[in-house]
Amino acid sequence: MMRLFENIAELEGVTGQELGVSGWHRLEQSQIQAFADATLDRQWIHTDPERAAHGPFGATVAHGYLSLSMLPYLAGQVYRVQGAESVINYGLDKVRFPAPARAGSRIRDRLTLTSVTGTANGRQLKVLHRIELEGSEKPACIAETVSLLRI
Repeated sequence: MMRLFENIAELEGVTGQELGVSGWHRLEQSQIQAFADATLDRQWIHTDPERAAHGPFGATVAHGYLSLSMLPYLAGQVYRVQGAESVINYGLDKVRFPAPARAGSRIRDRLTLTSVTGTANGRQLKVLHRIELEGSEKPACIAETVSLLRI
């Protein structure tokens, strides 16, 4: 469910708290293949289901960077600040890929707002993303994003 903040002050008021959780998204082999084609990273563990079935994960797996690239889509389901002119990706502070996301698995994003800092160009938001992997205690990805929110 989308969490709508009326203004930046309301968002700042929940610093240190969970913002919410996205819906589930299934990582299909076709999406993994499209990512491999777009990035030219066609390693067999991502693109060859027959060979990958006998590999270390028992199936093809999504690229860690595919999971990471899903953050804007998944976070967009969780919250929005009214009146925001734009949200610009500024960078990442920490990224880890603790568990493989096999083709056909489902992921979702659990977000926690860790800080809001004023800048000359708007507010810098740091959000901790935990890409949960259905049926796994370990997440597929943990990342702290840095974004610039312009009002």
